[in-house]
Formats: sequence, structure tokens, C-alpha cells
Amino acid sequence: MTCHILTPTLVQQLHSGVQPTSGLPDTFAICRLAASAPIPAWARGDFLSITRTRDELSIVCAQPNVPAGIRCERDWCALQVVGQLDFALTGILASLSAPLADAGISIFALSTFDTDYVLVKARDLENAIRVLREAGHKIKGK
Repeated sequence: MTCHILTPTLVQQLHSGVQPTSGLPDTFAICRLAASAPIPAWARGDFLSITRTRDELSIVCAQPNVPAGIRCERDWCALQVVGQLDFALTGILASLSAPLADAGISIFALSTFDTDYVLVKARDLENAIRVLREAGHKIKGK
């Protein structure tokens, strides 16, 4: 699998190389709002995930967009699995999360229709790159 950095985001893809993605922020924030909260205007950007459950509204977006006072975890970098993944593929996230877990690196995983993303704390990015390379993944963009 190959990883690619989304400024400094890693993007990883099965069976092919990856080109760096430009124009995305260096860090992301993972925010928690009340389940009944409206989607705020600051929840925008080229990389954005909004999930509402009965218990919460979670937003992942560019860190600079998040105003002070919002409950969030800051300083996350994104690793992207490159390309469109068939829904029949199995073990994609496990192949990334297992070596990172073994190295004591926490992750936040996101999936879209096309692909998967693994976010790691900025302080862990260099170590995550090393660990993933040692696990046989190709890293592009860093």
C-alpha cells in the first residue's frame, strides 16, 4: 500500500504510487458539539467530515477554521489511502492501524465512499511515516 501526505498528510494506496495533494491545511481539528447543534459556518474547507449521531455532532476540518472555545482535539495530520477502493476490499485500515498501534501511535480513522483516511497527531507524524514504511507501505509527499 502507498501513503500520500495531504500537506503534511500521508496518502497511501494499494498497488500504485501517489502524488502529493496541495492546497490543504497542515493540521486538522476534531471537534465535538452537542447533538442538536446546527452545523456551524466555520465547518468548511477542502477536507471536511461531519457526522451527527444521537449523542454528538463531530466535525473534522482545517484547524485554523475552528474558533476558540470549541471543544476539540487539535494538531492532527491526515494520511490518505489513494485511489478509489472497492467495497469488497478488506483489511485496508487494519494494515495501517495495526503497525501504528504496535508503535503506540493513536489514530482517528475516517472513511468516505471512495477511500480511507487515518489521522495522526502532528507530533507523531514522522514516527508514523517510519513505522508505515517499515511495515511495507510506500509513503509519498514527505
